[in-house]
Amino acid sequence: MSRLSSPKSSLTPAEVALLAILRRNARQSVADVARELGIARATVQERIRRLEANGVIEGYTVRLGPDYSRSRVTAHTLMRINARKADGLYAKLKKMSAVGGIYAISGEYDVLVVLQADTTAELDEALDILGRYDGVERTQTSIVLSVKYER
Repeated sequence: MSRLSSPKSSLTPAEVALLAILRRNARQSVADVARELGIARATVQERIRRLEANGVIEGYTVRLGPDYSRSRVTAHTLMRINARKADGLYAKLKKMSAVGGIYAISGEYDVLVVLQADTTAELDEALDILGRYDGVERTQTSIVLSVKYER
């Protein structure tokens, strides 16, 4: 079992600082991170290894540039679903290349799905597929016109 029962509350201030640096630039060298934190390179390597082993760091990813992101069509689709069919539905949604995120939410709808496509035609196709899945009772989609702030 992981030593972290509540990951956020169990992190040391140095680990929080390390995560902030890695979120900003995960490709930064360990030596540069160590210099920025004012600790030994071996200490940084060990903390990264421990954060990975404890599931705090699950992987490393690519953050898309704003010009590329702006060229894509993004939509937020609210879904009311049949709870008995949720697991199968989530599995199908995860396989869709247009799906960027699936969130369980409170309120009138059960799920928020973030979709991204290169064209409105591709988005329309993804919405048609999503709407035909067993377990989907109702959807409401809003297209993102512009991003005012994103971290």
